[in-house]
Amino acid sequence: MTATQPNQAGLTSAEAKRLQDKYGKNELSPQKKERFLKKVFHIICEPMFLLLIAAAIIYFILGEPRDGAIMLIFVAGIISIDVIQEWKTDKTLHALKDLSAPHITVMRDGKEQQIASADLVPGDLMMICEGVKIPADGVVLRCADLCVDESSLTGEAEGVWKIPTESTEPAKDYWRRDCCYAGTLVTQGTATVQVGQIGAQTEYGKIGLGVAAAPQEDTPLQKQTGKLVKTCAIIAGALFALVAVFTWFNIPDHPFADRLIESILSGVTLAMAMIPEEFPVILTVFLSMGAWRLAKKNSLVRKLPSVETLGAVSVLCVDKTGTITMNQMTVQETWVATGTEQALIETMGLGCETDAYDPMEKAMLRCCQAHGISKERLFANALVREYAFTNELKMMGHVWRRDGELVIAAKGSPERILMICELTDAQRNAAEAEIRTLSAQGLRVIAIASAHPENESAIPASITDCRLTLLGLVGLADPPRASVKADIAVCSRAGIRVVMITGDNGMTASAIAKKIGIPGSENIITGEALERMSDAELREAVKTVSIFSRVIPEHKMRIVKAFQENGAIVAMTGDGVNDAPALKYADIGIAMGKRGSEVSREAADLILMDDNFTTIVETVRDGRRIYDNIRKAVGYVFTIHIPIAFASLLAPFLGIAPAALLLLPLHVVLLEVLIDPTCSIVLERQPAEEDIMDRAPRDPKEQLLTGRLLGKSVLQGIFVFAASFGAYFLTLSGDPVNAPAARAMGLSIIMLANLFLVQVNSSNHDFAYRSAQRLIKDRVMWAVNLGTIALLAVILYTPVSAYLKFAPLTVTQLFTAVGLAAASVLWYELVKLAKKRKFKS
Repeated sequence: MTATQPNQAGLTSAEAKRLQDKYGKNELSPQKKERFLKKVFHIICEPMFLLLIAAAIIYFILGEPRDGAIMLIFVAGIISIDVIQEWKTDKTLHALKDLSAPHITVMRDGKEQQIASADLVPGDLMMICEGVKIPADGVVLRCADLCVDESSLTGEAEGVWKIPTESTEPAKDYWRRDCCYAGTLVTQGTATVQVGQIGAQTEYGKIGLGVAAAPQEDTPLQKQTGKLVKTCAIIAGALFALVAVFTWFNIPDHPFADRLIESILSGVTLAMAMIPEEFPVILTVFLSMGAWRLAKKNSLVRKLPSVETLGAVSVLCVDKTGTITMNQMTVQETWVATGTEQALIETMGLGCETDAYDPMEKAMLRCCQAHGISKERLFANALVREYAFTNELKMMGHVWRRDGELVIAAKGSPERILMICELTDAQRNAAEAEIRTLSAQGLRVIAIASAHPENESAIPASITDCRLTLLGLVGLADPPRASVKADIAVCSRAGIRVVMITGDNGMTASAIAKKIGIPGSENIITGEALERMSDAELREAVKTVSIFSRVIPEHKMRIVKAFQENGAIVAMTGDGVNDAPALKYADIGIAMGKRGSEVSREAADLILMDDNFTTIVETVRDGRRIYDNIRKAVGYVFTIHIPIAFASLLAPFLGIAPAALLLLPLHVVLLEVLIDPTCSIVLERQPAEEDIMDRAPRDPKEQLLTGRLLGKSVLQGIFVFAASFGAYFLTLSGDPVNAPAARAMGLSIIMLANLFLVQVNSSNHDFAYRSAQRLIKDRVMWAVNLGTIALLAVILYTPVSAYLKFAPLTVTQLFTAVGLAAASVLWYELVKLAKKRKFKS
């Protein structure tokens, strides 16, 4: 791999397109797309649709091709609805995948741009930094403290320090220090790398480490709904046989063939009514559309099952910097121990990276600039040695040759810097008192120290061997976001405990926690104390402690585990490479989109595109809304199927002739045309209820269909059945000649009750008129309501009515149907009123 003379402006868009046409995408293997026809076939093979098609065929066999043809038209309509929903869901999921695809910063058209890693081409200049998973092989052109974990390729756990290609001799080893390889991980530093090989041509690709998609496992919710559908299908099978037998004995005067077919059709009608085939559609549509709505609010869902888990979150572990605070560090206070303030600030600048990417270092360099010390002046001299920052050391330093003399500029955690400074007891006491004062103000305190070795041989090999002079302290502040205090209050009302986990010192964390209203802000556990705790002690401690300071990423997993073992559902934020295990372990891992590493994003369930605490709270709110709406939809499906099933079940027992039944298979199909869009489109759009963040988190072990929800659905369904079947039975008056008018009456009541049912069940607490008010401007709601009324008008008052075996209703009958439909559903508003009064008392 050799470097070509790079253009500092990078490739142009036109050059990149030409190279991509030549070399293809930066992928190990092209993504396979499932054939659309295969998906259509899968939908048609659903038990419900097989029953519908079987019923249509029976009509043809019965010698009624007109009924069979109408049946097939309706079947095609329902299948089309499901196919369109499947296509929209696919489109949504593909869009979400595109948003969550790995990205890399490159130089294109003379400026830095973020592009999908798959769009990299040979010759691109990619900018890499800590936490980035390198997406292609390339040559290092420039680097600062670049260390790469290449264990995925070489098997060696030790990090490899990289050097620019211009400073290397001809490589003897296969794995070169002046090259970066796809699939490896940047653990420290920054670099500009010129891409050489992409896709299958990379070393990663040659070894054959295929990036396989995770196996598609059913979520607990999918398993629950699958079980419900199977249970209903078994019950439907038993009732099918029962109804067919009763119908057979009810029509002894019919010829054998007609008698058999009529009996089978009666059984098929009931079976169709009993199978709630909408459940899988509800889950797929609600979760995918929920994920899409979250993406528009800056919360990108990487794993759909996490949408259902969001509503159960009871503990929210968040980092302080950038999530609770604005991530805009500024130097607010300085304290001089030795020398002048100008010398303190200049040494602080010399201790920073020349190519600073850390927000704190950027703030320090801005402070230098404000004091007339430019970057050019700071870094114009020769860098002799560097003491790299590590989590264990919590300090760093640079050795510069300035104006003929050597200068060690060190900065870091005051506790660690003071250990390597030569101080009298009085000086140490004064410094420690100032650290406490600055920390109590919520400032991040950094100690600055220096030394002047006589020559290069006198420079210590490690920063811990240095003996320094303390120049002073600087206090940096990263103010809390304006909305965080209100968000914490919302979480408290919602029964969600906010836990702050920070690498900062305890006093700073406590001051910030006090400002934003986290309860128990004075009760803190430090990383050192946590290190000494057993797992049992930690489990007990997390019951009362909400602030963890001086924590390294390895501790986060222990904290998460302790909460989980206490029965909590934990959401945790993270941005670093070492946060990945804890993100994976948490029930909901939330990676930072702006400052998060590629590895943390890959491990997370959600990616927070704006790193904002408010977005987390809104995401939890939306998670609760989605789960609430899934429940409402499941309850609605049971409710609306009960009058259909009971009507099919009761008619044979009352001796009603098969030709005079309230619902023939044709009419069940007609109702399905209404039920599918109502449950999967209208109920998905329902806004969150007003009290959604005033409730405790739901129990994750709680079944989707609880006894209370089933009881409510059955009761509502019985009322709709009583109204529709009662009106039908009275209009029929035992005479099959009245069947078209009776059928029209009963079906009209079910269709109109469907409209009222959506409004009443939109909220468990608010009255129907409030639910209607919230969606008064929603075009989809208007389309469904007006569409239902238009469909009713078409099937009753046009020539279509004869084909569907209806008779037009008189004005009196129509108003009676509207009144009965309203009464059969709106009685539940009285239950809500009683609940409200009971709650107030």
